[in-house]
Amino acid sequence: MARFTLPRDLYHGKGALEALKTLEGKRAIVCVGGGSMKRFGFLDKAVSYLKEAGMEVELFEGIEADPSVETVMRGAEAMLKFQPDWIIAMGGGSPIDAAKAMWIKYEYPEVTFEDMCKVFGLPKLRKKAHFCAISSTSGTATEVTAFSIITDYQKGIKYPIADFEITPDVAIVDPDLAETMPQKLVAHTGMDAMTHSIEAYVSTANCDYTDPLAIFAIMTIQKDLVDSYNGDMAKRDAMHNAQCLAGMAFSNALLGIVHSMAHKTGAAFADYGAHIIHGAANAMYLPKVIAFNAKDPTAKQRYGVIADFMGLGGSNDDEKVQLLIKYLRGMNDALKIPHCIKNYGADSYPTENGFVPEEVFLERLPEIAKNAIGDACTGSNPRQPSQEEMEKLLKCCYYDTEVDF
Repeated sequence: MARFTLPRDLYHGKGALEALKTLEGKRAIVCVGGGSMKRFGFLDKAVSYLKEAGMEVELFEGIEADPSVETVMRGAEAMLKFQPDWIIAMGGGSPIDAAKAMWIKYEYPEVTFEDMCKVFGLPKLRKKAHFCAISSTSGTATEVTAFSIITDYQKGIKYPIADFEITPDVAIVDPDLAETMPQKLVAHTGMDAMTHSIEAYVSTANCDYTDPLAIFAIMTIQKDLVDSYNGDMAKRDAMHNAQCLAGMAFSNALLGIVHSMAHKTGAAFADYGAHIIHGAANAMYLPKVIAFNAKDPTAKQRYGVIADFMGLGGSNDDEKVQLLIKYLRGMNDALKIPHCIKNYGADSYPTENGFVPEEVFLERLPEIAKNAIGDACTGSNPRQPSQEEMEKLLKCCYYDTEVDF
């Protein structure tokens, strides 16, 4: 038996933010990030709509990119004081992910962060509050997923929390918010969405309910992402829907080792000047993982189906896999995303010498590989890597060398 879970209600299209007027409750806490929602007037609108719905409103602001365990604990404390019956998370993946983890701690104050990270092991939520997610970026799709990513900076590791309990009750997908994204964010979130779609389609947990969502998202992203990056707002609106469909697919079909590797490398070199931004990491690693996974016959055939839907040509699955890899690398070039960690600069753009020194990468490689194998996303990857294979794969992602094993 399999399960397919989505939010109870999903409001989409321009002006969908007004759906906040329909929520019923007494108190709402609004969780937001670094200020773009306030700057563009969306936070004021949201607060106004919630007050129109008859609620008392409190803000929890300043949630950082790649939210920390400490931020989660502070937010949960604020919720315990205010006692909201609605948690409204607004912005990119970071404030929504953080608010999901805060929600768990608010409902169960005795739960530790380690308890939260037990895959599909959470107790029942919604005893105190319901959850509404409003996405402003077109990539993570956390507004419709059963996942949250929280960073433990003490360990330099990003941990996925995975449980259908944290699937939001209400998702608002309003493209007006996405039109404010800076160009670099369009690139990174867009390739995150492409990775979600492709990993969901080849995941061992794929099914008839997830496949159409993944394929349609892939075709839309292929058609619209680069133009969206270059300023076409109609394409930007279409991408906001595509990333949400990709989220519906992967929340139920799960992901693979592109995400495992991105989670475990993202904060691993923060002491050398920068994070490897999640979407950029996915974009760099995806072609390498496709080459690795394609040694599995079922995965190879499914990559071939993806190439067919994308119209890439090829007379057999081996050719189709190579054409898919070539196409994705071309997208990275068009979006100014580097091909490997060695050329990943502190500003995330391609550079000859990136911020991760070779000797530091090699020294930390065994531990990163071990952590990636243990990541929650690895179990549904079509090919299970050994420690040696994961180290070799990560080296290919560092040097941009061919995957031939």
